[in-house]
Amino acid sequence: MHKQPNSRMCFICGLQNPIGLKLAFYEDREADLVRAEFTIPEEYQGYPGVVHGGIVSAILDEIAGRAVMLRGSDDDLMATLRLNVRYRRPTPTGTPLSAVAWVEQTSGVGARAAAEIRLSSGVVTAECEALLAPPPEEFIARWEPEKPYWKVYE
Repeated sequence: MHKQPNSRMCFICGLQNPIGLKLAFYEDREADLVRAEFTIPEEYQGYPGVVHGGIVSAILDEIAGRAVMLRGSDDDLMATLRLNVRYRRPTPTGTPLSAVAWVEQTSGVGARAAAEIRLSSGVVTAECEALLAPPPEEFIARWEPEKPYWKVYE
């Protein structure tokens, strides 16, 4: 599988963010999916033993946005316009989890992607549908100094 880049300070994938999750994302090109495997520590709980819903949503947002890179390059970043999350059951802390995402539709102006967080048994704990579009110019301008840190780290 092809590893996707990490950034420096992103809460989800930033490797230098002291409070970030530091997730790694991989492209499964045969299945046309992006995947991540991780365990969320207790520090990110809402209720005891349960990942906070905002953290669940942030992971889904990140991986859904990364799905669009499957059909282009590592620089084909998009911004989320809408994120609809469905929490199907509690997502446990301290437990191996996986997230997967795929593109459902692309158009000239953006894409629609879907994502899930799953237990190791395959049971889905949360899912989303995301509407994505190219980022606004002010985002692109702020991204320029960060580009050297957007790379694949071994």
